[in-house]
Amino acid sequence: MQKQDEPEVDLGQILERLRNFFSRFRIGGGGGAFLYIVLGVLAVAAVAWAATGFYTVQPGESAVLRMFGKWNENNQGPGLHWFPPSPIGTKAVVQVDEIRRLELGFRGGTSVPQESLMITGDENIVDVQLLVQYNIEDAAFFLFKVVDPGGVTMRDIAETALRQVVGSRAIDDVLTVEKEEVQSETKREMQQLLKAYETGINITEVKLQNVNPPGQVQDAFDDVVRAKEDKERIINLADAYEEDILPKARGEAARRIEAAEADKAQRINLATGQAERFLAILREYRKAPDITRQRLYLEAMEEILPRVNKLIVDPGTDVVVVTKDTEAQIVPLPPQ
Repeated sequence: MQKQDEPEVDLGQILERLRNFFSRFRIGGGGGAFLYIVLGVLAVAAVAWAATGFYTVQPGESAVLRMFGKWNENNQGPGLHWFPPSPIGTKAVVQVDEIRRLELGFRGGTSVPQESLMITGDENIVDVQLLVQYNIEDAAFFLFKVVDPGGVTMRDIAETALRQVVGSRAIDDVLTVEKEEVQSETKREMQQLLKAYETGINITEVKLQNVNPPGQVQDAFDDVVRAKEDKERIINLADAYEEDILPKARGEAARRIEAAEADKAQRINLATGQAERFLAILREYRKAPDITRQRLYLEAMEEILPRVNKLIVDPGTDVVVVTKDTEAQIVPLPPQ
């Protein structure tokens, strides 16, 4: 907060009062004694007056000095300082690090429609409430350059910047997806105006509070917002399903391709081996046809006979030996 300027001291008035006070007394020796007394009093008063020029600036504060009413551009930082007191000099100590706030479109919990209702770029009306936080960058500019920089001027600048930003966007963007952009652009516009006006104010944060359509159409806009949220939710679910099913499908396709390639290689190798075997047999057949034919016959019987039932009839007995897969069973012959 800004400290009040120190009251000015009227030395002429003090001297006049002293003269009236001592004029009541008649001191021997004429006016010389009275003059010495007055000079002594004046010396004491001068020392006391000079002593009032000492002042302390706390951390986070800045002292703005004026000599005979003219602003001294050298502001004083934290520490103990001396400056001619009033009426020669005056000083104002300003809290520069304090985070101050400005509410636009509301006061506490009460809405201020004349500030919050704005027209968007698509000619709709939206109710926007804004909270601005700032500190003082230059105490001298803050005190002397602009009238009420933290009050009316700051409020007008905030409203101008916010209306300009909101007026360049569609209402759906302001209500939903572009709130962060609205905040950052409003902060940038405000800081440019504050700098152009030399207010000495630095914006630290701009935060949208409530952003709503007018109350008469609130329900309809809520339905639209819910529909958009449902749309986004369904799209996200579909994307998640796609991310889940596509890798599985690609993996299954790769597995089947690899299995087909392996089966292809196996069949090719088998066919190649059979062809090589046939050619080898053919070469042997051409060398010895009878022997090769007999060997092929025996090999075929060796492969076929184990899979069929065989009957062995002994003419000298009345039994038949039935064999199947190396197992034998004796069965009596039926009567003639």
